[in-house]
Formats: sequence, structure tokens, C-alpha cells
Amino acid sequence: MAIKAFILDFDGLILDTETPGFRVWQSIYRAQGQEIPIQQWGQIIGGYGLSNFDAALHLQELIGGPLDLDSLRRQHHRESARLIDQQPILPGVLDLLDEAERLDISLAVASSSSHSWVDTHLTRLGLFHRFEEVICADDISPGRTKPNPDLFLLALDQLKVPKEAALVFEDSPNGIRAAKSAGIFAVAVPNPITSMLAFEGESLRLSSLADLNLADLLARF
Repeated sequence: MAIKAFILDFDGLILDTETPGFRVWQSIYRAQGQEIPIQQWGQIIGGYGLSNFDAALHLQELIGGPLDLDSLRRQHHRESARLIDQQPILPGVLDLLDEAERLDISLAVASSSSHSWVDTHLTRLGLFHRFEEVICADDISPGRTKPNPDLFLLALDQLKVPKEAALVFEDSPNGIRAAKSAGIFAVAVPNPITSMLAFEGESLRLSSLADLNLADLLARF
């Protein structure tokens, strides 16, 4: 079946919001003589569907004494937001969008983040209008973000394409698991942080979207 739709994650795939977010927590932890565990942090990258890991609370548990958790969270938000605003669109993203439009392939974003986050950044980057649908955590039931399939299933429904006619592009294990659960062919494109995590279930893995040979990929269908 010919591919009719591309469904892209946002965080870490279009814009690398995940490396700054992790690095800031890493700095906060090291100031307390601790290391943030990448595997536990990785459980919430791409979705909170199966984990409630709280980096501030975990740090307090590690040091065994009280911390001003709200202050730590505000610090993390402030410092990571500054770094994220400096990040460029990731390599290969614009070429993928251009090729999709040339081939009349529908485009959607499916993100475990909120509309207030995703829509704001897509608009700032000049990309919001490039997508027919933007599906976010607000659009599904609480607790059903990735690795649950709900975001992708809703994207398929709104794009009006069957799962066999879609491709998902994801950077995280949670996202790949969600795509697999939805029965959609998934291309994994890890970023510097998610490349340290264990992936399984992807149909193809790339180090960057800039390495994507779209003609070869579409020829598989």
C-alpha cells in the first residue's frame, strides 16, 4: 500500500528539547554531588504513560534530606527553556517536510507534550502551518500518552488513513513502542540523549533524518 501520511514526534525529533532538559537536571544533580540516572529519566522521554519519575523528588531521596522542590523545578524550567530557545530545527526535518508536500503525503505531529508547548514552538519555528494535524496529550485521555498507542491512533483517524499507509518518525523508545502498538511502521531517529537508551521494535533506525533516503524507504511499500 502506498504511503499517504507521515506522523512525526515533536520533542527530540523536530526540535531537540530533550538534551537541554536532561543536561540542566544533570547540572542540578551534580551540584548536590549526585548523578541523574539516565535509564530512569529515559522512562519519561516521549511520554509519561508508564512512569511517574520526578527528577526533583528523586534528587531529594538520593541526598536523604529536604530540598526546595518547587525552586528546583523552576530553575530547571528557566534554564532549559533558555537553552531550548537557542536550538535549531534538527537536521533533515525541513527536507522531509518538503518531500512530503511534493509527494502529496499528509503530515501530522503526535506528541506526548501539551498543545501549549508544541503549538508555541512549532509557531515560533515557522512550522505549525506545515502540518495538517497536531495531536497532543490534551487530545487523549489522561495517562494514555506514549508508550500507549492513543496519540498515533487519533492521528490516523484525523488524517483518515489506515495504519498500513502511514510512517511514524520517532526519537524515543516510548514513541517506538507506541507506534508498534498502533501497528504502524516506525523509523527511529535517536537524539544525543535517547541514543543512550535501549530501543526495540523499530523498523528502521537512523542517526539523523539528514541520513534518510526517502525514495528507498518509500520503495519498500
